[in-house]
Amino acid sequence: MTMIQCISPVDGSVYAERPASSLEAASEAVARSRRTQKDWAKRSLEDRVQLVMKGVARLNEMVDEVVPELAWQMGRPIRYGGEFKGFNERSNYVASVAAEALAPIEIESSAAFTRRIEREPHGVVFVIAPWNYPYMTAINTVAPALMAGNTVIIKHAAQTLLVGERMVRAFVEAGVPADVFQNLFLDHATSEKLIAAGSFNFINFTGSVAGGRAVEKAAAGTFTGMGLELGGKDPGYVMEDADLDAAVDTLMDGATFNSGQCCCGIERIYVHESLYDAFVEKSVAWVSNYKLGNPLDKETSLGPMANVRFAKTVRQQVADAVAKGAKALVDPKLFPQDDGGAYLMPQILVDVDHSMEFMREETFGPAVGIMKVKSDAEAVDLMNDCKYGLTVSLWTKDEERASRIGTEIETGTVFMNRCDYLDPALVWTGVKETGRGGSLSVLGFHNLTRPKSYHLKKA
Repeated sequence: MTMIQCISPVDGSVYAERPASSLEAASEAVARSRRTQKDWAKRSLEDRVQLVMKGVARLNEMVDEVVPELAWQMGRPIRYGGEFKGFNERSNYVASVAAEALAPIEIESSAAFTRRIEREPHGVVFVIAPWNYPYMTAINTVAPALMAGNTVIIKHAAQTLLVGERMVRAFVEAGVPADVFQNLFLDHATSEKLIAAGSFNFINFTGSVAGGRAVEKAAAGTFTGMGLELGGKDPGYVMEDADLDAAVDTLMDGATFNSGQCCCGIERIYVHESLYDAFVEKSVAWVSNYKLGNPLDKETSLGPMANVRFAKTVRQQVADAVAKGAKALVDPKLFPQDDGGAYLMPQILVDVDHSMEFMREETFGPAVGIMKVKSDAEAVDLMNDCKYGLTVSLWTKDEERASRIGTEIETGTVFMNRCDYLDPALVWTGVKETGRGGSLSVLGFHNLTRPKSYHLKKA
């Protein structure tokens, strides 16, 4: 029997392990999900929304277990309280717009014809969730999928092995039927076989570009719909009229929070030459105030990266950039807890350029590069010189200027004077190798349902 293990970044121990489901057992779970889906969809929308929100409330009651459990699994300090703020914000919003999003589009209602477009659930939705924000990324799809009348099978990354199990436990205890929302422990091979067999009607995957390609390859020829949120290398651009202190505070937080392991974390910053020196100086001071350490310590503000191999990638990118002429500005003496393993100090690099892997490839760690620019045109060219496109953060007092620049940037979301935030009223989407599809907002419901047209001619 294959065991799936979570190796804790806190101390390298095996924090949790579960047996991987066999293909036969997983297929039966999917079959149960499919059998119950029609009955679930026949329930009123109000009933489904209410049950989902009861599940959300039940999970909130588990906060004292969830927060330290997350720290042990992926290293986020307990001082930040888990993911409940975003989890609840997203759940509440999709519940508030479910009726609007799923309402029929009435084209004609006359003596001669009734014409309308209705939205129907896909059926069985497979959610493959990542480890970096395992609750918030999962709820983006789980809540609207269930509200729309789909059943859901969830599979989490090994690094956050217990999250899907806990979510399902909370929702079932709150009254969601057991076969409507199920957690499976699956290895890659079994997941791929299930996908290739056309087991699911829709797949949502959040993870690496390589993982997204594997999902698409497995699904080839099945015509299974999917949403993919993959890699990112999100930029910030600080213009000459920016609020300097606010830009430093927000962008540095966006670059380093959660040890830099954020889907829309800031990984590269372009600063107008008039503010460059001051921005760099203030940023180094800001980052130097972190307290790296055990995430179970309430004084810790920067925990370990989720896995030693993730930290190794960051160190390799930084070392390569320095070897090619970049300069590291944060003093290692301030972070004696950096052990060469999962515990990794934050870093700021200058004298960087786009010939360096550090400025091109996803880093996904607490390290950011800062470049000087002379104009909007130069900044736009650099921001677009990237194979990813999730968000961009523009810093200026001129909204019209930000909107104009935004139209020129290949990205899913344009922020002005903020970053690293997911607004549930706006669709969360990416371009290029960041993926396709979109979650949350009214459009998220549309992606989790299919349109059906009614053209009724009256006798």
